[in-house]
Amino acid sequence: MKKIVLGSQNRGKLLEIVAILTNVPVQFISLAEFPEAPDVEETGATFQENAELKALTLARHLNEWVLADDSGLEVDALGGAPGVYSARFAGKHGDNTANNQKLLEELNGLDASARTARFRCVIALASPERVLLTVSGKVEGRIAFEPQGEGGFGYDPLFIYPPEGKTFGQLSAEFKNGVSHRAKALKELRPALAGLLL
Repeated sequence: MKKIVLGSQNRGKLLEIVAILTNVPVQFISLAEFPEAPDVEETGATFQENAELKALTLARHLNEWVLADDSGLEVDALGGAPGVYSARFAGKHGDNTANNQKLLEELNGLDASARTARFRCVIALASPERVLLTVSGKVEGRIAFEPQGEGGFGYDPLFIYPPEGKTFGQLSAEFKNGVSHRAKALKELRPALAGLLL
């Protein structure tokens, strides 16, 4: 069975990817099992550049196939921000509470119709030699006026999924894994990955 390293230390992201790619004949390994793995700085200007940079850098260092993603939130009223800076919007990387607070402050005074946004995800798979494939997905929504729900991670408690009228933080993991930006990218990945494994 082919081994693929998931190029992320984000546990929520790992669980999501493994749940969505169930039944794919691949053994997914967490990056946490490679303490010597470098911390790849996301210097790209786009989600695709960052995903490919992470995947290829880690694949070359570990001499394994690596699946890496870059994803984030694009808010129309903020000109597409926080975008590639989503995880460090408030300064410190991965401080979800501070990031959500800053987003609410930036949108203060805007009514619901002006709070349109989308989650975008780009996933790259690389061998030590090259980037093998890149896929992407997005989901449209809007930003709530306050966090709602305990589920998910990141901006999920603020991101309203319009067909349900609830935030990703209020929806079950199973439901979110069927409609999220990452789910859409992984659904694109599944047949492409199967082709590579033949």
